[in-house]
This record gives sequence, structure tokens and C-alpha cells, in this order.
Amino acid sequence: MKEGFRQAMAWLHTWTGLIFGWMLFAIFLTGTLSYFKEEITHWTKPEIQSHPLNPAASLDLAQRYLQANAAGSSTWFIRLPGEREAAMSVGYRDPDPASKRGFLGSELDAASGQVVEARESMGGEFFYRFHFQLQMPHPWGRYLSTFCAFIMLLGLITGIITHKKIFKEFFTFRPGKGQRSWLDGHNAIGVLVLPFHLMISYSSLVIFMYMVMPAGIIASYGDTDGYFSDLFGGEENVQPAGVSASQVPLSSLYAKVLEQAPGAHLNLIRVQNPGDANARVTLSRASADSVAYQRSTNWTFDGATGALVAQGAPESAAMKTSFTFVGLHMGNFAGPWLRWLYFVFGVAGTAVIGTGLVMWLGKRQLKHAKSERQPPELRLVEVLNIASMSGLLLGVAAFFWANRVLSVTFEARSDWEVNAFFLAWGLSLVHAVLRPGRRAWGEQLALGAAAFALLPLLNGLTTGHGLNRSIPAGDWAMAGFDLTALGAGLFLAWAARKMLRAPKPVAKRAARGKATAESLEAS
Repeated sequence: MKEGFRQAMAWLHTWTGLIFGWMLFAIFLTGTLSYFKEEITHWTKPEIQSHPLNPAASLDLAQRYLQANAAGSSTWFIRLPGEREAAMSVGYRDPDPASKRGFLGSELDAASGQVVEARESMGGEFFYRFHFQLQMPHPWGRYLSTFCAFIMLLGLITGIITHKKIFKEFFTFRPGKGQRSWLDGHNAIGVLVLPFHLMISYSSLVIFMYMVMPAGIIASYGDTDGYFSDLFGGEENVQPAGVSASQVPLSSLYAKVLEQAPGAHLNLIRVQNPGDANARVTLSRASADSVAYQRSTNWTFDGATGALVAQGAPESAAMKTSFTFVGLHMGNFAGPWLRWLYFVFGVAGTAVIGTGLVMWLGKRQLKHAKSERQPPELRLVEVLNIASMSGLLLGVAAFFWANRVLSVTFEARSDWEVNAFFLAWGLSLVHAVLRPGRRAWGEQLALGAAAFALLPLLNGLTTGHGLNRSIPAGDWAMAGFDLTALGAGLFLAWAARKMLRAPKPVAKRAARGKATAESLEAS
């Protein structure tokens, strides 16, 4: 009975891993890139310069800009620069009631307050959005990515059950043993980062629990609007009094918050009815200040008198637990070293999925090693493996190349960066269909190696912010991106060299493959 249950779990682990593995690889890879979302955005908008942080002075500059350009607007938004974000963003509702433009916005230099004409780009936001929306219409992408998170959690649990000697196997790695080496690597990486992967998979379900288990919300609220209003403490929309009043300096309200919460980092300021007697100013603490989201970190002031009107209510223990899982998943609280650890563990998770896909195919290809042609279903899996892994890497590289190659003044350049991503990814599928498997792997990895390794050079030639300038200037977001791209290029070059080597003779590989396949069946 026990052996039957374990075999059933092995079957479930194998087949769910194959069917959803291609999508999970993309979700994990783009999610891993999202841990450096702000740094990627900084690289894609090199026109925005970093400056030493002076929040109060920057806030005065933003207020001055909005008073000059949006005095008649009903709502202002200000996003202050931070340690990871160089830009200061301002937005406001179009004061013209006949206009259909909605909200307008600009990016300002944090030191001078001047508008920065930065190139249009989604930057790191594209990868962040893709990893849970999959570039699909709302809400279908979120449903699909959430289901994939459930499959990942299921795969982790069934993997633990299947490998009863999982910790012993963690210390076993036999290089140069073909399929056995892939299995050893799969097991070792999986065990090393197992707690992280369990947390990421489970917290993904917590984040979208309102979609996964909506019955309670529907029974209590009828829809999600009231639920989210209670959950996040929706702000009251105060009607204007129609009486002009001078606006309190926003920097003075910033100072009042720091008196209550010394050392707090405030990043979002909302002003309702600016210049009116019923003006309201809400200052929100940056998510990086704590692991869990906290409503109590919002302060609302009277914009005309500067008096504190309200402060967010604290969360219950249950909500604090839920928000902690959300914070752990997002990693916004992480400092540089912990963020790099998140990144490495994310890469490891991507590698676990990739090695699993390679093992599934390799194990079955060994049984047909003497045949001239492999069965069509195995060829299909091979093509999808190549396109979903090396092809996705080419798509990522194409996104960054488009950012530097497309004209800065090109109106649709942001859309075409995304188009370049999908075009490269789609062409990799066509290439994988037309070329033999091993050659397709090698050629795509080699192209990816060149694309990533040349990104630092392309950056230096097109923007003047190459490594020769970013490192002496201490711009480690720009330099770190270039160095990471160079490292990725070197790794892909090593992998391409491995794949482009002449394979072993079929007869010898088949004999060895039979023994390996029997060994894998036993495990």
C-alpha cells in the first residue's frame, strides 16, 4: 500500500511537472527578475539620474511643480525617490472636465525639480506584471498563474513523498553521468531551497485567496469592492468646500510623520482638493519598511491647517499573518544582500523546473536511442523544452536590446519592447522546430550568450552609462545590471559549448542509457 501510494505520487509529480513546467519556468524566471524591478527600470531609463536622498526638499519641488501645472486638479499624487528608485513621479487628475485623458503625470529630477524627458519603457514592471498576469486579459492571467502556483506546491509535496531518501540524495552528485547527473542536480537544488519554494508557492495562493476561495467574500459582501475597502481601509473622498485656502507645505507634514515614526520612509503622498479648505493629504509609508503590509502606516492631514485627521487602523492577528506571507513573497523589505539571496533562490527554483523537464524527456529518449527518429510526442516535448527555456532567455535579451536600439522619441517604443520579447520567443519556437534538438539548444544558447554579454557594450555605446562610468560614479544599479548580464552571457556560453559538442556514439549511449533508465525506474 505504501509503495503504491509513493508510486502514485511519483506519477503525479512527473506528469503535472511536465504539463505545467513550461509555464512555471516562465513564471519563476520573470518573478526572479522582479526582485530587481526598480534596478531594471533604472537601467531602461538612463536619462533619470540618481541623487543623494533629501525627501523634504524633493517634496517641496514636487509641490511647486504641481501648483504651477495642476492647480485646478482635484487630486495630486507624488511618489518620492528611494534608495532603489531614482525618479520622483508626480501625477494629477486632468483639471479639464471635458478631457478624456484621465490622469497625467511626469517624472522629475529629484534634485532640481525639472521634468526629465525619459524614454518610454515598462522596465522591470513588465516582468513583474508578466509573472502573475502572463500578458493575458484580466483576470484570466491571474487565475492561470494562481493555478500554476497550486501545481508548484503540489509538485513540491509529491516530490518530498517520492524521494524518501531526499536528504541523503542532497549530498550525492555524480557529474558526467548523463541522466543520473540531471537527477542528482534536480534533487540537490530542490532540497537546498525547499523552504523558499514552499513559501513562494503557498504565499502565491495567499495573495490571490480572494480569487481561489471567493465564497466567503461573496456571502459577506456580494462583491470584492466592499471587501477590499474594509481590508485596506479605503480613503474617504472628501468633497471640496469651494473655498480657496493656502496649501500647507507638504514637507512640514512629512516632518510631523517623522516625529511620530522616527526613521520611517515615506514614498507615496496623495492630496485631495489641493488649494481648497477641505484639502486632505495622505502620506504612506514605503513597503520596504516592514515585512508585512500595515494600514497603520498611513497618516491623513487637513491640507489647509496641517492637523492630523486620521491614521490607519492596525490589523488583526489573522490579517497580519496573511500580509506577512504577502511581504515575504514580494521581498520589498529585503536589503541588498537578502535581495540577492532571493534572486539566487529564484534562479534555483527555475533550475529545478528546467532540470525536471530535461529529465522527463531524456529518460524517454534513452529508450529510443537506437532509432533513427524519435516518436512525434517526444519531439514535441523537445521543441517545447527548447522554446520555453532558451527561447524565453532570448526574449528577455531582446526586450533589453529593443530598449537601447529603438529611437528614444519613438512613440510606441514601450509596446515594441514587449513585442520584441514575444517575437524573439516565438521565433525560437520556429527555430526549434526546424533544427535538430541538440543543435537547436546549442545555437539558441550561443545566441543568448552573445546577446547578454554584449548588453554592457551596447549600453555604453548608446547612453554613455557603461561600466567605465557607472562604477566610478557609484551607480551600482546600472553597473550591477551590466555585470549580471555579462555573467549570464558567460554562463550561457558555457552551456552552449556543452551542447554543441559532438554527442557520444549511439550504440554506446544506448547501452549506457538502458542501465541509467533502469536505475531511474528503481528510484
